[in-house]
Amino acid sequence: MKTSLELKLGTQLTMTPQLQQAIRLLQLSALDLQQEIQTAIENNPLLEIDEEKPKSEETIVVEEYKDIWSKIAAHKGDWSRDDENNPFDNRGAQEETLQDHLFWQLHLSCFTDVDFSIAERIIESINEEGYLTTSLEEIIENLFAESDCSIEEAHAVLHRIQHFDPIGVAARNLSECLCIQAKQFFSAHPLFNAIMLTLNHYLNEVAKKDKNSLMKKLHIDATQVETLLALIQGLNPKPGLEIGQQNTQYIVPDAFVRKVDTQWVVQLNFETIPHVRINQSYAGLIRKADSSRDNQFIKNQLQEAKWFLKSLENRQETLKNVIVCIVEKQKDFLEYGEEAMKPLILSEVAEALDMHESTISRVTTQKYIHTPRGIFELKYFFSSQLATAEGGSCSATAIRAVLKKLIAAENPQHPLSDNQLSTALSDQGIKIARRTIAKYREALSIPPSHERKQFT
Repeated sequence: MKTSLELKLGTQLTMTPQLQQAIRLLQLSALDLQQEIQTAIENNPLLEIDEEKPKSEETIVVEEYKDIWSKIAAHKGDWSRDDENNPFDNRGAQEETLQDHLFWQLHLSCFTDVDFSIAERIIESINEEGYLTTSLEEIIENLFAESDCSIEEAHAVLHRIQHFDPIGVAARNLSECLCIQAKQFFSAHPLFNAIMLTLNHYLNEVAKKDKNSLMKKLHIDATQVETLLALIQGLNPKPGLEIGQQNTQYIVPDAFVRKVDTQWVVQLNFETIPHVRINQSYAGLIRKADSSRDNQFIKNQLQEAKWFLKSLENRQETLKNVIVCIVEKQKDFLEYGEEAMKPLILSEVAEALDMHESTISRVTTQKYIHTPRGIFELKYFFSSQLATAEGGSCSATAIRAVLKKLIAAENPQHPLSDNQLSTALSDQGIKIARRTIAKYREALSIPPSHERKQFT
């Protein structure tokens, strides 16, 4: 086979650093974008924060443009919260873990060296919900292979830890966890004995809210059963979750949606993104004919600054267009609620805006809009469609809303089964299988009918 050289022409898309930067900015949330801007300013002397507010903030009106700027100005106070009670100000420091919290209490307690070692192992074996995941026998065996440490001593240590804060931590099962809390809080209550008996033997009846069964087994009346259930429901089945939770991640809306007269108005939230500009003092130091290292450095930094500002502008423009398109397609939801949500998929928005589906996916991730019905992630407005009896379509979100409404209105003594729910939706013209009902019900964290049943 003869070796030869051959020349071919072709085109391909190259992921340049500038394109990678634009894509990364596009998918960042508002809070992450603030950090990205701050990092860029720290690394590039040609970028700086413009302390002056932008001269104009663009507002987009869905449907035909009308002269309603005066009305928008009148509603200006509605666009943002009171600065003195800013809910987006996260002042919390990094929180300790559950183990950190327990070890802190351990070091403030009086234990012998042996008991201290047992307590350390117990704390290390507690999961995030606060339950002990290793048996005391195993802890002793692993810790004292050649020691005469008794199981009674380990139980005594465990008992002390179970009364650390949060109370009930290190319990080995749900019954023990709730009993520890009940002894702490209800020891002087007239129903204390009935509460302890219930927690030790009748938790299934509590879960089913079988009041008649509890009345017979505990020999108490209906009023006392109501009080007993209220007290038990006030206990914490997962005490460990009180400690060690991550700092609250506040949702910052990227845009606001308001109805002015008959028009839905969209305004980007300019307060979340610092206004960045090029530092003209540094830019003025560039000399065209100078090829020195310092001059070349400033030129490169200026080019990077321009790319960064262009990427920010493209991000905001793309976000604006996507939000306007979504609001236009989901106006019925804004007017009437979840049951009016229309089916919508990424390709519809991509086709309407002449963009790629992946771009729509990126721009709708971790982006939120503030509407009169609440704050929603943009992805919330996308859902699959199911056929109706009339040949039309209905969104999965609307079906879940109808499903939740049917269950809320059911007789608690005779809850609707999945088959009955499927029939009820069919009567409303929505074709849906029983297994789909079960899937939607589980997504809504609604238990099956036999667990929803209540006994009088």
